[in-house]
Amino acid sequence: MNVVRALNPSLFAESGGDVSVSFEFFPPKTDKMEEKLWSALKTLEPLQPRFVSVTYGAGGSTRERTHNTVKRILDDTSMIPAAHLTCVDATKDEVDEIIRAYHDAGVRHIVALRGDAPDPSLGYRPTPGGYENAADLVAGIRAIGDFEISVAAYPERHPDSGTLVADLDNLKRKIDAGATRAITQFFFEADCYFRFLDHARSYGIDVEITPGILPVTNVKQLKRFSEQCGMKVPQWMADLFDGLDDHPQTRALVAATVAGELCRRLQAGGVSEFHFYTLNRDELTFAICRMLGVRPGLSAVAAAS
Repeated sequence: MNVVRALNPSLFAESGGDVSVSFEFFPPKTDKMEEKLWSALKTLEPLQPRFVSVTYGAGGSTRERTHNTVKRILDDTSMIPAAHLTCVDATKDEVDEIIRAYHDAGVRHIVALRGDAPDPSLGYRPTPGGYENAADLVAGIRAIGDFEISVAAYPERHPDSGTLVADLDNLKRKIDAGATRAITQFFFEADCYFRFLDHARSYGIDVEITPGILPVTNVKQLKRFSEQCGMKVPQWMADLFDGLDDHPQTRALVAATVAGELCRRLQAGGVSEFHFYTLNRDELTFAICRMLGVRPGLSAVAAAS
């Protein structure tokens, strides 16, 4: 009889260490969504995130709601807000006014993005009189105030970049303009991140590159979005969720397991900072943080000791 012994400890047996997390939310469109957002924020606040970012809608459509949400986080929570800012549908003067308003309100962290084309069929075109791209925006922010500036990075290449070299050139321009951190687009296999990190380091990009983690529960929706932004959904992942459309609790359990395993593999490779795309849902992110050794009101170092 063959006896198989599990020689290695559980993937989560040594989770812990000096782990830092941050969270992304989107501004609410209705009173019900606002209630859900603040419930999620209050659930995750005890995990002591480095910062929480608040997104823009397409074409800057939620600009005012983003500003209000950021201001309320600053005023009513212990968390540090980071406001998303894009180049789309605004002149330099209009964007500069927003930057100064954030500075006056006490916001000191901006996530600077080019933004998506209002009409994808026409491709991206700079707004007349506006910032041309994210690197240009970073330089503009840096000229106005002493902000921490995060920018986007794409482990599987941005769809508008013809080559990996072009993508790395663009990221390098953003860093050289004054960005202090890059946050990646979501991905689903640890090797994807580590390959990209090697490429970036060899290109002279030496800032923190934080992996963006998306806990997935709706693979059909994810596939549609991934096609637009050049991401790949692994077949093994699609197979895990196949047939679970009418089983939301099971999908949530699978989602937590998949994202938790990804984070632990990244952690085993030396990653200690994680950025979660929460989609304004708190339970999945809370569960994954626990797998990483992050506990409410207790540092990961203390939790692991």
